[in-house]
Amino acid sequence: MSDDEAPPPTFHNAYQDDTIRILVATDNHIGYLERDPIRGQDSINTFKEILQLAVKHDVDMILLGGDLFHENRPSRDCLYQVMALLREYTLGDKPVQIELLSDPSDGRAEGYSFPAVNYEDPNLNVAIPVFSIHGNHDDPQGAGPEGALSALDVLSVSGLINYMGKFDLPLSSASNPNPVEGDSGISIRPVLLRKGQTRLGLYGVGNVKDARMHFELRSNRVRMYMPRDKEDWFNVLVVHQNRVPHPPTPAVPEGLFDDSIDLVVWGHEHDCRIVPEPVAGRPYHVTQPGSSVATSLGEGEGVEKHVALLQIHHKEFELKPLPLRTVRPFMLGDVVLAEAAEEEGFDVSDQIAVGKFLRARVNALIDQANQLWDERNVHAVEEGEEELPRMLPLVRLKVDTTSVPAMSNPIRFGQEFTGRIANPRDVLSFYRSKTRAAGSRTATSADQPELSIDDPDLTTSEKLAKVRVQTLVQEYLAAQELQVLGEAGMGEAIRVFVEKDDGWAIQTHVSNALRALMKGVQANGEVDEDDLDDVLIKLKEQQNQEYIENVKTGKTVKGKGKEMASAQADSDADSMLMDVDNIDGGSDFEEPAPPPTKKKAAPAKKAAPVKKGRGKKAVASESEEVIELDGDDDEEDEAPPKATKKTSRAAVLSQPTKKAPAKKTAATKGKASATQGTISFAPSGRSSTRAAATRARGKMANTQVDSD
Repeated sequence: MSDDEAPPPTFHNAYQDDTIRILVATDNHIGYLERDPIRGQDSINTFKEILQLAVKHDVDMILLGGDLFHENRPSRDCLYQVMALLREYTLGDKPVQIELLSDPSDGRAEGYSFPAVNYEDPNLNVAIPVFSIHGNHDDPQGAGPEGALSALDVLSVSGLINYMGKFDLPLSSASNPNPVEGDSGISIRPVLLRKGQTRLGLYGVGNVKDARMHFELRSNRVRMYMPRDKEDWFNVLVVHQNRVPHPPTPAVPEGLFDDSIDLVVWGHEHDCRIVPEPVAGRPYHVTQPGSSVATSLGEGEGVEKHVALLQIHHKEFELKPLPLRTVRPFMLGDVVLAEAAEEEGFDVSDQIAVGKFLRARVNALIDQANQLWDERNVHAVEEGEEELPRMLPLVRLKVDTTSVPAMSNPIRFGQEFTGRIANPRDVLSFYRSKTRAAGSRTATSADQPELSIDDPDLTTSEKLAKVRVQTLVQEYLAAQELQVLGEAGMGEAIRVFVEKDDGWAIQTHVSNALRALMKGVQANGEVDEDDLDDVLIKLKEQQNQEYIENVKTGKTVKGKGKEMASAQADSDADSMLMDVDNIDGGSDFEEPAPPPTKKKAAPAKKAAPVKKGRGKKAVASESEEVIELDGDDDEEDEAPPKATKKTSRAAVLSQPTKKAPAKKTAATKGKASATQGTISFAPSGRSSTRAAATRARGKMANTQVDSD
């Protein structure tokens, strides 16, 4: 790729006042195996090290790329430790040198006055702001009065992180190539930051089902709101999607993002690839920090774990990998038992000889892991850091048992290494090579799962180790011959119940399915009792088929809220870019027309810490121009468009709020202030159950008085 197509991944800069320093990390998975006596604190210890690195390298902010938590509903102990660490290392009197140019009220919690960005709150002393999107593990769930919530919402309203990239998707068909009103796809509004002469546009997209995200990108339905002078900004896009296919789950192509993006921070993939990688035919680079804790014993987890130190100066950037020393060393080995028996001269049917050979291979892997730890310690001491005590390593030996009649119990085998490795119960992984006929399909299909419990070629241990929960549920429900509920929808409800810990998932699905069946029966008019069974079966099959088609097109959504209303569908938009000039009503990002009354202050380098930590925000001088986004014209003084209903997940990015922000100047009083799709929530549109219960008790009391 030529130099005019993409910026170089390194720069040489001596002006620190204009350099934004960001610590980038993804997939922390805090809470993974938290009940394990050996590995239970690994994720939280590494997260602590990440925060310590942020303080050590004096960064301006921390950027997290999703999956901060491993569980959708983290435990109290997990939340307690994360909140304590964030308070310990990110709050303080150190001035924040990055100035917020976008509206701090964009994306704030509905019905509350505190800003969405924590260091704009005069009641908080923030030293290092933390910006984060959600991943597929900690995504918003539920349908309560406040909409779908995640653990990040709790951290956000407590003032510890800045939650961005939260939005909702229309419930209409995703397969429609010509979106209609109320089905405009995904809109992304940036967090606009500045330090000195360097301007940063931060765009966050929380995890979306990969099939749906692929469809939105291919259909030009992902739109980014950008400043008019977007060429002067360094734009960072943070996503959390599959980068490579993991059958049956598809991937999101890395070449579908807008050309105005300079760097894509890719979460979800766990192998560490921090060095910026150019994208063919595109002017941007992709960096993939990977996970900070091993959540599986695969090849991708065997790469040494790092976080990235991102430095941005004007339109140039540099990424420096920072090794994580608190991560356990992981060694992965592979052996074909039949070939090893020929080389070593033992009989594969002799389990004693096989066990002796496997023990020798595991011992060799343990020695390699300990040697690697010692080498890292020596290097750290040379760099002036303290030596860390040796940690028990993770060891996995994959054994190909093709043509082997029987194998010993792998759990019993691993007990011999208790106290020497951190994973004695799963040190061995048995598998059999499958020979496929010519022309047979090699990819796993969602309709015909490869990992089936009825596969005769799999042993019992292989079935338990490899089978998917979805497969078990589908096969069990298919055997029950359900007469009213569809197998596909019921299987998805059970999956959400298990994986997302959503206790209402099954009940909600059953209620919706029964309601739809009743409407279908009523639509047929009067039905004889003898024909009722046939009508129900047809309606059930119709609903099941519709659900399967919706899953294939990515129509289904995680939240169970109301149908979302979104404005301005522009199917002719160029890729992800949507200039706000082309939209009636203008942009939601608006700076006051000059002379501004509240957006001006002293430059950051002259700001000193004050009691409330408000000497943090660097603001433009009198000679500096006011930042404008496309569409920020005087035409916004006209009556704002009528607000429509929103889904329960997050406010639509293009919708105006019903209330103007509390601290608005006269210059901005007439604009249609829309909430950024980050941490703002839509009104419930209905009274709470607690209020309903109170009214019911009042009626009961009045009835009793009348009867007396």
